Amino acid sequence: MRLAAAPGRHGQAVRAGLALGAVALLLLGIALAVSIGEMRVPAATVLRVVSNRMLGTAFEVSRIQDGVIWDYRLSRALFAAVLGAGLAMAGAVLQALLRNPLAEPYVLGLSAGASAGAVAVVVLGLGGTTVTLSGGAFGGALLALAAVAALGSVAGGGTDRILLAGVVVAQLFSAITAYVVATAADAEQARGVMFWLLGNLSGVRWDDLALAAPVVALAGLACLLQARALDAFTFGTDAAAALGVSVPAIRAVLFGVTAAMTAVLVSIAGTVGFVGLVVPHAARFLVGPCHVRLLPAAALLGAILAVMADILSRTLVPQQTLPIGVVTALFGAPAFAAILCRTRRAA
Repeated sequence: MRLAAAPGRHGQAVRAGLALGAVALLLLGIALAVSIGEMRVPAATVLRVVSNRMLGTAFEVSRIQDGVIWDYRLSRALFAAVLGAGLAMAGAVLQALLRNPLAEPYVLGLSAGASAGAVAVVVLGLGGTTVTLSGGAFGGALLALAAVAALGSVAGGGTDRILLAGVVVAQLFSAITAYVVATAADAEQARGVMFWLLGNLSGVRWDDLALAAPVVALAGLACLLQARALDAFTFGTDAAAALGVSVPAIRAVLFGVTAAMTAVLVSIAGTVGFVGLVVPHAARFLVGPCHVRLLPAAALLGAILAVMADILSRTLVPQQTLPIGVVTALFGAPAFAAILCRTRRAA
């Protein structure tokens, strides 16, 4: 039974218990992600390294283990959590704004636009030294968002039309990215870009986490502050306007916030699909449609999913690391099909 239907204090207690369980599962997943790899590290060693680095203790740990845990695995695991949380929240917001259960950054073309912008900076040198990788990704995401809005408006403006426009724009920007890589990149650049486009966390370090974590936190807070407006949007723009919501302004702000969050994450990790599609539905099933609960729940579940996907990407194939986007697609594509069939039956 869905938690939203649980009455009174019992429902609150169950939700609190599930929230604590989700946090514990996330921490366990991060611990596993740090311990598991080509060189397995005992949990006690992980705790010693973290204690030495953060608390200034002097536990005896080899330099190799210290470097692997702190400089490589821990930053990667924490970024995976941030990645999943950000994409899940972006998906929940877009589904509410468009009143479509299939909306998410990947499907709407934001991820493809951000990838094209980032590739234009890396391969073509667009903007010289004045435009960063994240800046190029943000510009590409905004351009994709504008193209989706324009095409959707020309096509009739309905939410289904906007979703189809997103699919068209995603294919267009993916084709542009492939063309740039095929014609302007050398062999090494092409290999690196194509692997990155599938979702790659291998090169994530602390400076990447320092960029992404504040952006996702601020964007999530901005979305949470508009939770009541998002609740109103689920009933349609006319109903939201009747409830006193400034529809154009709030919609522009939330679209901009999701575009910025998606752009920063894509510029670091590449395109990771289906997290923003599947996770909001799972969170909605657990805590109901109220966005003041839905957004934190989606962030937690998205973080857990991404951390687990990162673990699988390093363990599914012996002595080889798969792109995380491949793992999320393997599990997300069947879920996408199930949601599509359920939506059709509900209609």
